[in-house]
Amino acid sequence: MAETNATSSLTLQGRVAIVTGAAGGIGSAVSKHLASLGARVAVAYFGDPAPVRELVVGINATHGADPPRALAVHADVSDATQVRALFDVAAAAFGGELHILVTTAAVLDFSYPTLAETSEASYDAMFGTNARGTFLCCREAANRLARDGRGRIVTFSSSGVGSLRPGYAAYAASKAAVEVMTRILARELRGTGITANAVAPGSTATPMFYNGKTPEEADRYIAEAPLGRLGLPEDIAPLVGFLASNAGGWVNAQVLRCNGGTI
Repeated sequence: MAETNATSSLTLQGRVAIVTGAAGGIGSAVSKHLASLGARVAVAYFGDPAPVRELVVGINATHGADPPRALAVHADVSDATQVRALFDVAAAAFGGELHILVTTAAVLDFSYPTLAETSEASYDAMFGTNARGTFLCCREAANRLARDGRGRIVTFSSSGVGSLRPGYAAYAASKAAVEVMTRILARELRGTGITANAVAPGSTATPMFYNGKTPEEADRYIAEAPLGRLGLPEDIAPLVGFLASNAGGWVNAQVLRCNGGTI
């Protein structure tokens, strides 16, 4: 009986989730995992539609497409109008009620400049998606998620906020802004039944990690890990699923580092 109760507390049956940045490695894994727990997922992306279309087809093939378990929505999260439209499309497609927001959309400068060498365009791009994009999505979620105890906001920070690695000044600063916004938002949502937490992955084997790094540089990151490997998107997704479920309902206003012990 205890095992059955534990399993049922993780179900997302009947809930609707929005996942931004879903074409990326972690966003894709999160979308798949939430769907596997029973959620219907609006998979938001920006740019090339091919990866997210493949993701949606795979989710619907696995879990049934009548009604669809997932749909793709193009949205630039740094644009308030498009964020509002994203929530509108998800609500219209899945029955009107929204429960879960996960913000994995992120931009990183793959030249890894020092702060002294960071251009204004690079800074604006990272803060535009990472901080402003999270702000706009959280603002919409704070006003629209269900207030019956099932509302969940899961933002994405980075363990780089703690590692303070050179070459990541603007990126880490944008993610630090996400952490502060999320923790304050959780307190402002008092009385709504909506929780807000941030997940902060460490080095994870995704295209974002490998882009701009030599094999030797990647190996140095791996050598820092007590568990002897990079994280995988599939290591991150179950934590998001837990936070989105009833099992995670008492976790609120927290930043959870998911990095295998590197920081």
